[in-house]
Amino acid sequence: MTQLGKTGPEVFPIALGCMGMSPGVYGAAPDEKDGIATIQAAIERGVNLIDTGDFYSMGHNEMLVQKALVGRRDKVQLSVKFGGMRDPAGAFVGIDTRPAAIQNFLAYSLRRLGTDHVDIYRPARLDPNVPIEDTVGAIADLVKKGYVRHIGLSEVGAETIRRAAKTHPIVDLQIEYALVSRGPEAKIFPVLKELGISATLYGVLSRGLLSGSKPTGAGDMRAHLPRFSADHQGRNGAVVEALRKVAERRGQTPAQLCIAWALAKEPGFVPTIGVRTPAQLGGVLGALDKPFSASEMAELEQLVPRDAIAGDRYPAPMMAHLDSEIDSRPHGSARG
Repeated sequence: MTQLGKTGPEVFPIALGCMGMSPGVYGAAPDEKDGIATIQAAIERGVNLIDTGDFYSMGHNEMLVQKALVGRRDKVQLSVKFGGMRDPAGAFVGIDTRPAAIQNFLAYSLRRLGTDHVDIYRPARLDPNVPIEDTVGAIADLVKKGYVRHIGLSEVGAETIRRAAKTHPIVDLQIEYALVSRGPEAKIFPVLKELGISATLYGVLSRGLLSGSKPTGAGDMRAHLPRFSADHQGRNGAVVEALRKVAERRGQTPAQLCIAWALAKEPGFVPTIGVRTPAQLGGVLGALDKPFSASEMAELEQLVPRDAIAGDRYPAPMMAHLDSEIDSRPHGSARG
């Protein structure tokens, strides 16, 4: 088990991300029964950190999680992101982390999740119009009232982390990190370790790119991500093939390889992996069976250097609003 930060709960080494279990993310709507079965299978295997967001398919994801947790709520730590604003068509239209809005968001999440508290509550992004102290302070008030147990952050930079931690203890930062997305190593991870804050790592497979998965159509959000564009298929495809060969030599799948790398590279941080079926879950958990040695890590990182993949992880407008990118780009100054 791994403790989240100095004050957080103990969790399984791999967390379950539930976003892809809802429609409107990776193309055709998945079978809700598969999602429920996957969450329940994860709990049976010892996975106890379940991650969702109130804006994932406009509340659908939270309601799916609630169905899966009937009779099992006491076995899990629920991590919920809030603040993402959607229009009726599902488009992302901004962030709202005003104190009054936070109370409203949480009230609806508690109802959809069928629970009286959230274990880790975090703003999905930094709201440029609200000081992080006000956002964290408002969640701290909900901690005092018993509606929230712990406070987390998501995709913010080192300065924001320091300011937040001065307001209330932070247990973890949720941030994208992978063999080909290593920006947080420069400034963000050192601050986390200095302050005793953990991290939950998403995008460890670069949304399936590193495991050979491809967008299924225009309804698949990956079709709009630079790394999956036709312009980058040649270069990125060569990286994927190189990873496949290494994984094959190790007796692993490419997904297991990438997860095992993250576990070895940042011990104490928790990869949050999105799967949609019990079979996929079994494959992911297999990453724990074959840890990397130091020499194997060095060999893999030489084969796949930091700049191996072409394209940003999000389109330029979304990259421009990531506070974390301030500390993940050369010289810590570029946003987009």
